[in-house]
Amino acid sequence: MRVNKKLHGKTVFITGASRGIGKAIALKAARDGANIVIAAKTADPHPTLPGTIYSAAREIENEGGKALACIVDVRDEQQVRKAVKEAVEKFGGIDILVNNASAISLTSTLDTDMKRFDLMHNINTRGTFLVTKECLPHLLKSKHGHILNISPPLIMSPHWFSHHVAYTMAKYGMSMCVLGMAEEFRDKSIAVNALWPRTAIYTSAIEMLQGVGAAQYSRSPEIMADAAYAILIRDPNTCTGNFFIDEEVLSEEGINELTRYSCFPENADKLMSDFFLPDKYISKL
Repeated sequence: MRVNKKLHGKTVFITGASRGIGKAIALKAARDGANIVIAAKTADPHPTLPGTIYSAAREIENEGGKALACIVDVRDEQQVRKAVKEAVEKFGGIDILVNNASAISLTSTLDTDMKRFDLMHNINTRGTFLVTKECLPHLLKSKHGHILNISPPLIMSPHWFSHHVAYTMAKYGMSMCVLGMAEEFRDKSIAVNALWPRTAIYTSAIEMLQGVGAAQYSRSPEIMADAAYAILIRDPNTCTGNFFIDEEVLSEEGINELTRYSCFPENADKLMSDFFLPDKYISKL
């Protein structure tokens, strides 16, 4: 995708930006010369997961952006407030918020312990609401206010609830924030949208759930980064309340050849569909 520097000088606050989709979005914005706030928990190297907030900051600066690494557990109000305060002090404000941090457990009702239930709801739904609430006073001052939640379309199909109702409720909570806040702030020049992948995206979460072999049937996080970028450069006054799918966003941008996003291009026609998609997407690619 052509980089046109439309995010130059904009401050982008991204939760869960030390790896995966969050980091890919951060690097994409950094190439425009954006200021990136990396709000994530991993300050010290994890025994199995790659990257820290500091290694992500170095990559962002290597790509031409400015970085602020903040230790943030989105469940912790004080950590969130401190990160927002530091971001405003360093960069002068916040223009864009990407709520990417998430927890997943694909367990049935009987197999979901309440500790895991609370973790998913406190990170996905409550964390999204909290971070948005704390960033809003600064987003309202921006001339390019955007909120983008990495969450699915609100499709009330029993199919998407029956196997993992706790996780579905937690992810849909993020999307309900989009539905409500888009309307709440429609006349305040803040865009509130959701973005979700058409296929499995190969991240640490997918590797944990399905093993390294899942890469053969997944796309890289860069497809979500390119789609997020295309949304975040749009006029917030004319782009709000949408539940975007990455493929559809890129198609609107004239990008229909997506093989390059496949982790294994030879398997580009064998990709796994993601969850929570409309019926037209449920079948295999």
